[in-house]
Amino acid sequence: MSRKAFLLRIDQKLYDDLEAWAQQEMRSVNGQIEYLLKQSISRHLSTSQKATESSRGRPQSGREKESN
Repeated sequence: MSRKAFLLRIDQKLYDDLEAWAQQEMRSVNGQIEYLLKQSISRHLSTSQKATESSRGRPQSGREKESN
């Protein structure tokens, strides 16, 4: 897996909170940020997929029928 390096500017208080949380989880700040982003994206994709699946089985409203 290739890794992309980039600059991240965040508020000092947010960084301090992330650093404390990372220490509790035995991770680096970078590792903690990556972990949190992966969790968030996974939840987002799961929610998006469920919304897409439920909209497929839903009958169209009058307005949606007119545009098709």
